[in-house]
Amino acid sequence: MVQQSNIADTRGAQMFPTLGVADIARVARFGRFRRFSQGEWVVRTGESGIGMMLILSGEVSITQRDSLGHVSPIHRHGPGGFMGEVGQLSGRPSLVDGLAESEVEAVEVTPPQLRALLIAEADLGERLTRAFILRRVGLIEAGASGATLIGHGKSGAVMRLRSFLGRNGFPHQLLEPDQNDDARTIAAQYMTEGVELLVVCPGGEVLVDPSDEEVARCMGIVDSRERHELYDVAIVGAGPAGLSAAVYAASEGLSVLVLDCRAYGGQAGASSRIENYLGFPTGISGQALAGRAFVQAQKFGADMLIPAKVTRMSCERQGEQDELRLSLEDGRSVRARTAVIATGARYRRPEIEELPRFEGRGIWYWASPIEARICSRQTVVLVGGGNSAGQAAVYLANHAAKVIMLIRGPGLAATMSRYLIDRIQSTANIELLPHQELCRLEGGGALEAVCWRDRRNGQERRLAVQHLFMFIGAEPETGVIAECGLELDPAGFIITGRACACPLAEHKPEPLESSIPGVFAVGDVRSGSVKRVGGAIGEGAQVVASIHQYLARQDAARVEHLAQSARNAPAGAVA
Repeated sequence: MVQQSNIADTRGAQMFPTLGVADIARVARFGRFRRFSQGEWVVRTGESGIGMMLILSGEVSITQRDSLGHVSPIHRHGPGGFMGEVGQLSGRPSLVDGLAESEVEAVEVTPPQLRALLIAEADLGERLTRAFILRRVGLIEAGASGATLIGHGKSGAVMRLRSFLGRNGFPHQLLEPDQNDDARTIAAQYMTEGVELLVVCPGGEVLVDPSDEEVARCMGIVDSRERHELYDVAIVGAGPAGLSAAVYAASEGLSVLVLDCRAYGGQAGASSRIENYLGFPTGISGQALAGRAFVQAQKFGADMLIPAKVTRMSCERQGEQDELRLSLEDGRSVRARTAVIATGARYRRPEIEELPRFEGRGIWYWASPIEARICSRQTVVLVGGGNSAGQAAVYLANHAAKVIMLIRGPGLAATMSRYLIDRIQSTANIELLPHQELCRLEGGGALEAVCWRDRRNGQERRLAVQHLFMFIGAEPETGVIAECGLELDPAGFIITGRACACPLAEHKPEPLESSIPGVFAVGDVRSGSVKRVGGAIGEGAQVVASIHQYLARQDAARVEHLAQSARNAPAGAVA
């Protein structure tokens, strides 16, 4: 059985507040009356489209049921209590069961109306949103809802999937066959030689060594609805820049679609602690910062399509609205009047022959609690000298016996913030080695040793380690716009603003606009960006003004075209 989350003990009053008469009246304006008989299900795990349910009379018991059939109580709602968590902002599948324990009268607030309520009733919306977020945190900590993973915690396949689910904020639990009877029984049936991972879906289906997408589909995470509407802006990439653009654009009344192939947060979402972002003097994890922005964007009505991979964007304007078309990997397409490219950058892979073989089996490109746990009291090697590398080194030093940092240059001053340099210098179990580069990796099925070379004298050193963390340089993620012909700098980043040598004489790009009118770039993928979380968020906010200006010009031109057509029409003709 899954233990009740500790957060319910420390913040239970905020998780499960009871609304008074005045607040109930405010909610009722946005909902419709519902009645449930004793013993009737108010909601079932996996049901989509359910919003918030405010209880007027009677009681509803909330339980969570894992994919193995185990049931754990969460809470009993009485009059003034309300059901829901962050998934209900967008009508995602329910993660809990709700059973009417008596005759129940309630007010149902659908997801669109719930978002309207949160905006219109600011103080009440703040309390509701806080409760929704804390409830999701509680479900994640308990781990009972969602999928059950069966495998060994140090397996590369297990760690990959746990990272995917964790960064998307989806509850799951891991059971190891040698420690759990249920897992042992299922493993005996399905875990044949060579199988690393089993996933038991909420509906009971067992997946063998599945991909992230297969698990997302079985959990109901993948949104497969066709989207025929024309959006004002499509944002490709849900890192800090993309989420910022979504929040500000949606809050100003634009229709917004956000797409990302893996998870919200981007590289920043994997940062253990960001300490130089305005307003958080004690620091905040990248996942927490991204999670808040994700909820905030949905609150204002942004449509989130995550995970969903954009394979191609056509920049040839089509239709009466001069629309852009974005093609998705699953065959769907979406339409938008403007696009914001916020795909970011990926860490470089050094030219080492054995590297791909050890990815997920000792080589990691982020440092989350999952990786920190498996390298506890071990020596690890970390390559890189930027802020992300520094944050990861400091974080890992709290878990590992020793962190060896390899950098190509003579020091960190040119590439890392001063506060991180000071932190590294004051951490006894971090050893910084300048002028070093990787030269060889060794191991059978998993990483067993790392070799590096001193760039000054060619001397090599070999160290038996099982974990290597890579944070070196960045390459832009620009495959989506490959066919658009956007101007790129020599390193492949998107050129914007006055730096564009535009082939269209009439096109004078705004500061964040590319060489193609109506296509913008923000964050790490943009040439000249500062590659900092604060800078990315600032650009995401700034780009919205340029989008408004572009749309206003297009609308004015369309009105003028219609007026001109009317003037040129023969007398008596119908426009």
